[in-house]
Amino acid sequence: MAKTAFSKPSDVRARTVDELAASLLDLRKEQFNLRFQRAVGQTEGQARMRLVRREIARVKTILAEKQRSSAVTS
Repeated sequence: MAKTAFSKPSDVRARTVDELAASLLDLRKEQFNLRFQRAVGQTEGQARMRLVRREIARVKTILAEKQRSSAVTS
């Protein structure tokens, strides 16, 4: 899996809902792989686990903001 550069909230807000959903899926897969590596004993990526978890929270927060704003305008 390619290591993605973590983005600022302004960069994440510029993405569409579909792009955010796709990146959320990729981040969840990466989180699973990191959890699996930790369980197997490969300690590579301990700090990365924290970064991925925060990036997931960032994407989910902005997705919720976009959904709320589209619900208000409809």
